[in-house]
Amino acid sequence: MTFTPYLVPAASVVWEQEIKKSRFITYLAHTPDADAAKVFIEQIRAEYPDARHHCSAFVAGAPNDSQALGFSDDGEPTGTAGKPMLAVLQGAGIGEITAVVVRYFGGIKLGTGGLVRAYGSSVNGALAELSTTEKIIEGRLALSADYSDMAQLENLFTQSGAHWEQLDYGVMVSGVLRVDIRLLNSLAQQIKDRTQGRVIARPLTD
Repeated sequence: MTFTPYLVPAASVVWEQEIKKSRFITYLAHTPDADAAKVFIEQIRAEYPDARHHCSAFVAGAPNDSQALGFSDDGEPTGTAGKPMLAVLQGAGIGEITAVVVRYFGGIKLGTGGLVRAYGSSVNGALAELSTTEKIIEGRLALSADYSDMAQLENLFTQSGAHWEQLDYGVMVSGVLRVDIRLLNSLAQQIKDRTQGRVIARPLTD
């Protein structure tokens, strides 16, 4: 699992160009996982049922996660569409992103080199319009505390940017905190120190 924050799309983008009478309509969207990527690809296919090709590429996780990649030439010659599209996405260093390029054939063949350039430049053009936001990778801490310790703990949580995923008020206050994973171990230690060892925060791995 990556600990480093990475950029993800903040909003969807549509960008279009024409090359030798062929229309290339490019869609970019935030897709947090492979299932979301496949749903998005099918949505664009359904929106343009009369197009000859709906080529796609996705990075369905962190930018450097080689297990989260996919692409399709969708009828174009092998290696001329999906692969160059994926190469552009990977070069941008953006995660959780899917690109779909819809092509309406204009009657003039572009050749394999022309197709590679057309699909790559289509994704590049759309990326130039894309706004991004930073995704913080969070870890989780489980803890239980006396009510008397909560005031100083809540101050600590606010300072570290931690927030409750789950919170229960019973005989004790118990719950699960989410925090930037890079701060996980230091926050657990600070919780222990601030309460003289009365509260032990346990990292969750599931």
